[in-house]
Amino acid sequence: MINEIFNEVLKEIIPRDHELNLIFKIVKKLKNLLEKRAKELNIKYNEIEPQGSTGIKQTQLRNDFDIDLFVGLDYEIYKPKYIGLSKNKLKKASKKDFLELCNNWIIKSLTLKEFKNPRLLYAEHPYVTVDYITRDIKIKIDIVLYFDLDVNYIKKYGPITSVDRSPWHGHFIKVELSPEQKNDVRLLKQFFKCCYSYGDKSAVGKVGFIGYSSELLIYYFGTIQNLFKNFNKLDKQPLDYYKRSIQDLKKITHFQNDYLIIVDPIDKNRNVASAISKKAYKYCNQKITEFIKRPSKDFFELKPIPEINLADHSDPILSKIYIVELKNTNDNIHYTINRDKLYSLGENIKVNGEKEACRAERFGKIFFEVYFEEKNNEYNLCIYCNKLKISKTYVRRGPPLNERGHVNKFTKKNPEYFAKDGYAWIESKRKYTDFIIFFKNYVKNKIPENLEVVNISQSFNTKTSSGKKTIYVLKNMILPHS
Repeated sequence: MINEIFNEVLKEIIPRDHELNLIFKIVKKLKNLLEKRAKELNIKYNEIEPQGSTGIKQTQLRNDFDIDLFVGLDYEIYKPKYIGLSKNKLKKASKKDFLELCNNWIIKSLTLKEFKNPRLLYAEHPYVTVDYITRDIKIKIDIVLYFDLDVNYIKKYGPITSVDRSPWHGHFIKVELSPEQKNDVRLLKQFFKCCYSYGDKSAVGKVGFIGYSSELLIYYFGTIQNLFKNFNKLDKQPLDYYKRSIQDLKKITHFQNDYLIIVDPIDKNRNVASAISKKAYKYCNQKITEFIKRPSKDFFELKPIPEINLADHSDPILSKIYIVELKNTNDNIHYTINRDKLYSLGENIKVNGEKEACRAERFGKIFFEVYFEEKNNEYNLCIYCNKLKISKTYVRRGPPLNERGHVNKFTKKNPEYFAKDGYAWIESKRKYTDFIIFFKNYVKNKIPENLEVVNISQSFNTKTSSGKKTIYVLKNMILPHS
């Protein structure tokens, strides 16, 4: 039954030959343009090769046309000018070199009329994005410079830039996954997308499962069926190419707070799953459990996120949900920057709303989600608060009674103190007793300037379609697992 479903889905998601041929032709045009300009400028490079799912990995889905073209630079040419530099200074120096190459080589190479709007973008270092546009198709192409380092160098010393590993990721997947496993990767990506938990536009959690994490999951588990059987153990069993124990992995400082661990075979100190949201994992785990119990092709059919029905004003959950609806007014600001700022704001509301400054309980448990629609320039932050109204005062614990010096200072400052359970206590007046007032005042001066407020209200007064989708995500995909 399950294999039949997988085979049916694959017929609909494996790329057609004409798609593969088109990507091949575009890459060939790009390589010719870059090679020609490099000769004119006497620029040395090692190779130009398409990476990612549409490149040497070949794990892309149908209608997935985006191209990542990587240009490998010989590090030995640049190394002399970087000798003796600290990591930060080396990063700045390489960024300057990449910037110059992007402007004078990459962008100026893109002279054919079908390559539209070449532009400079920044991740950790500059790269170029250009749109390939013909009458019936538009494809986004990222052209990325990197240092072509030996894989053993990366394993021993780490990369110079964050993308130096990427070509080796491509080679690893190309070699280690069979054609059948690459189809399992396609099924897994489609499943994650249908759970709204894929990539940096994930609706469930800040970041969902990315392509490379999906590929490694199939590598580690062999088949998608075996992965689905063991998916509920991922949060307890790290996947380590280097066979280290969980205790050893947790000694690595930047692994300690990671919810999932999928170690990069190319870099033993990198957790590919570090950014994957706990929310995305839990929701996908639920959907996998449902699929195993009642297998259906429906789990692989991508549907729009529904708008929440706000007609029932007696709904006890909706009455505890508030929303900030925003409109982006600056197209030059990348969606991930807006997303990250809203997640940061949500985290701050949660921390400050749940506890007073002295750590006494405030408004109870708070949960939130961010959802955005980049095409519409709409961004939303949705908050669920357990206790909307609280007492005007709260009891705050002071120092232990046997610490006389501290007690004297405390009692002078708080003459109305009382003793209980070996401590001095004081009843303090709250600044906020109504969550909506706290919420509005808190967000008022913390919303980025480029995000214009459309609405701040209780859920029932939500104005936009994307706002109603945000509430649907929080109510039906986040709260049941919180």
